[in-house]
Amino acid sequence: MVLHNVSAANQHLHNADTLDADWPTEEPTNFDSVLMNPPYSAKWSADKGFLDDPRFSMYGVLAPKSKADFAFLLHGYYHLKDSGVMAIVLPHGVLFRGGAEGKIRKELLENGSIDAVIGLPANIFYNTSIPTTIIVLRKDRDNEDVLFIDASNEFTKGKNQNVLEDKHIDKILETYKKREVVDKFSHAANYDEIDENDFNLNIPRYVDTFEEEEPIDMAALSKEIIDLDKEIEKSEAEISSMIDELAVTDDSKEFIEAAKAVFNHE
Repeated sequence: MVLHNVSAANQHLHNADTLDADWPTEEPTNFDSVLMNPPYSAKWSADKGFLDDPRFSMYGVLAPKSKADFAFLLHGYYHLKDSGVMAIVLPHGVLFRGGAEGKIRKELLENGSIDAVIGLPANIFYNTSIPTTIIVLRKDRDNEDVLFIDASNEFTKGKNQNVLEDKHIDKILETYKKREVVDKFSHAANYDEIDENDFNLNIPRYVDTFEEEEPIDMAALSKEIIDLDKEIEKSEAEISSMIDELAVTDDSKEFIEAAKAVFNHE
C-alpha cells in the first residue's frame, strides 16, 4: 500500500488467517475492487464446517485441502460489491484441474462470474518462476462469455527474471477494456464453446499461438544437397591428392594408409 501511495489513514491491516477467520465483522465487508495474490496451492483445513460458510456454501464443495487456490478466490469474490471488479493471480492449474475445483469453476462460469483469463509470462515474480494467470471476476455481468488473453510472450528478458514493461501492460489492458479479438493473442469464448471444452479454461484451448512453418521448396533443397555433395567430393579429392604427396615413413605409413581409406572410400 505504501508503494501505491495509500495513506496510513486508509490502510486497515490485520494479521489473521484469511480463510479460517474471514473478515472482522465490525468493518465494511464489501468492496468496489478486490486485488489478490495469495500463496499458490497452499494447504488449508478444508473442514466440512466451511460448507455452511456463506463464502463457500453455494458451491456445494470446498477447495481441496492441498490446494487452497479456489478458497482464496471465493473469499475475495464473496466480499466484492455487485458493481465491483476482482482480479486474482493464481497458478494455471486452477484453469483445468478437475474434482472439486472443476465443480467450483463450472458454477462460476454458469453464473457469468468469470470475465477474463489472462496468461502471464513465466519468471516475472521474485518468489516463483512458474507462469501465472490473472482471473478477472465480476458480479453484475449480463452474459457468460470469457475473454482469454495469452500474454505469455509479452515481456522483456532481464538478467535474473522477465520484466513486464509499460508497453506490455498497456497492450493487455487495452485488449481487455475493448474486449478485442487479436490473432494469436486474445479470444472471446461464448458459453457454448466453454461448455464444449467441459469448462476447462486452459488458455491454449482458446488462443491458438501456433506458428506454421514455411513450406519447404523441395526443388531448391535438392539442388542445395547436390551442390554440397559436389563441394564435398571436390574437397575430398584435394585432401586425397595432398595425402598422396606425403612422404611415407615407418612412423607415418599407418596414418597415411588410414587417411587414404577414408578419403578414397576404400
